Amino acid sequence: MKRSIAALAAGTVAVGLAAAVLPSASAAAAGCRVNYSVTSQWQGGFQGDVKITNLGDPLAGWTLGFDFPAAGQRLTQGWNATWTQSGGHVTAASMSWNGNLATNATVSIGFIGAWTSTNPLATGFTVNGVTCNGPVTPTASAPTSAPPTSAPPTTAPPTGLASVHTAGRVKVAGDTAQFSWPGVYFEGRVRGTGVGVVLNDPNSDYEIQVDGATAATLVTPAQGTHWVNGLGNTEHSVRLVKRGESPWATSAFGGFVAAPGGAVLAKPAARTRQIEFIGDSHTAGYGNMSTTRDCTGDQVNRTTNADQTFGAITAKRLNADYQLNAFSGRGMVRNYNGGEPGTSYRTYYDRALLAVDGDVWPVPASWRPQLVVVGLGINDFSTAINSGEPWTPDSLIAAYRTAYHGFIDKLRARYGANAVIVVVSAYMSNTTAFSDATQQVVRERNTQGDSRVRHFSYGESGLDLLGCHWHPSRQDHQVIANQLGTFIATLPLTW
Repeated sequence: MKRSIAALAAGTVAVGLAAAVLPSASAAAAGCRVNYSVTSQWQGGFQGDVKITNLGDPLAGWTLGFDFPAAGQRLTQGWNATWTQSGGHVTAASMSWNGNLATNATVSIGFIGAWTSTNPLATGFTVNGVTCNGPVTPTASAPTSAPPTSAPPTTAPPTGLASVHTAGRVKVAGDTAQFSWPGVYFEGRVRGTGVGVVLNDPNSDYEIQVDGATAATLVTPAQGTHWVNGLGNTEHSVRLVKRGESPWATSAFGGFVAAPGGAVLAKPAARTRQIEFIGDSHTAGYGNMSTTRDCTGDQVNRTTNADQTFGAITAKRLNADYQLNAFSGRGMVRNYNGGEPGTSYRTYYDRALLAVDGDVWPVPASWRPQLVVVGLGINDFSTAINSGEPWTPDSLIAAYRTAYHGFIDKLRARYGANAVIVVVSAYMSNTTAFSDATQQVVRERNTQGDSRVRHFSYGESGLDLLGCHWHPSRQDHQVIANQLGTFIATLPLTW
């Protein structure tokens, strides 16, 4: 049942102090401005929004304090900070990802509160003990409309990660989802004229999609809330997706927030179909949006879009949740051109956070893909073996096949005997070793009685390879997705 909200009282307090404490020669200048607003209110409850602006020297951490003037006003739930209340005094301490606040920078936090007889605006704002004093100027007077005729909500609206659906490999730390793999996506629902995305990732790019269309592209977004405004005042689906790779870093997402007057709605339901894509740069979408094959490192980062890969396209056509667990340059046993020996893809597969040595993703019971698509081998075989590498052509193939069988054993133990595992090879002009080895692995599994391991190959014709450094282009990913979709239709899937 949709909840009915009537604005019984709504307002905003803007308070500020340019130099609340005169610094000594060794002390930092301090100052702050706080914008506090009640964005919606219903009988017995309300949603508060707080924007903190640092007017002093940069902060490495902050704690907001304020007071509820009326008896019965209390905090029930908050986000983007660690919230506490003692009596009528409320504090909100910064999280690990939003504590650094530069001069003139603003951070947004919010909460759900409860009230009994009255709900006046909060007072007495401080940041790190510095009073943010100034005129109290409500931007809207209390409306005179009658209370809602429908029953008031019995629960607070969802906030933070509670309102978000994701199938990606994430680790929750407080109110933040941490993640590393490309193509990780978060989905939610909001009502109102705008949606904010709480995000911190200065290493990768993102798309914000509203109602199925890209509404904004974020390039290496700094910590904060990134807004899409000007939406129709109705319900909207929103999707945030990580476009690129940043295995050296950890990304952080804090949820969706609604524009003033709107609300975050219950999270979308998970899909019953699930697909896991495992691979290298082809699976990650390396430079697939580029208009030239000659790319700098920065051009690769800006033109990689995991949401336009054959995996993402295939999954969305099948209405499936999916993961793109891809890492450019890594192979099953040998990395591209023999680089970084001992750090093949299998070193990282179990992780959620690629940059954290020893990290292990606790596979949730909700993630049981019916289909697993594995594309590893281009980097093992695409370059000649260098002097000093511990391989001959024959021993590399033998090691590759042995490792592949071990990897399939891992997938079987994790996802069960009914999962269909597709072993993928791509056409290579200089060798057939990749195709030959993968087909041999599949034959051996089938001979051993596992008929749900299948082989799929692409790329001998029909691809232009106009992406960065001769990688598949966006058009190529569409072609591969068409081929893969036709192949999937022949598989014994029980979904």
